[in-house]
Amino acid sequence: MGKYIDLTQDNFEATVNSGVSLVDFWAPWCGPCRMLAPVIDQLAEEFEGKANICKVNTDDQQDLAVKYAVRSVPTILFIKDGEVVDQMIGAASKQAFADKLNSLI
Repeated sequence: MGKYIDLTQDNFEATVNSGVSLVDFWAPWCGPCRMLAPVIDQLAEEFEGKANICKVNTDDQQDLAVKYAVRSVPTILFIKDGEVVDQMIGAASKQAFADKLNSLI
């Protein structure tokens, strides 16, 4: 069973440096973030072994939020081999995320 990866300052670079990663910048107080959580869980299962599905709690990891210019949550970054190639701001459908991941794999 796939599980998303909790990213921190310590493991961020090592995790996103190779392959494709979806990184969900979220906050516990954010309603749309909570609505998106089950979608992130499903994507983690479906893309296990193909892409890293990750979450960054912006309350706990403010330095990462600043580094990636996250101004509102949820912000989803798509990273390929360490480079940000796309981003989506706000909640979207599971299919929208899956389509974007599939185009990068």
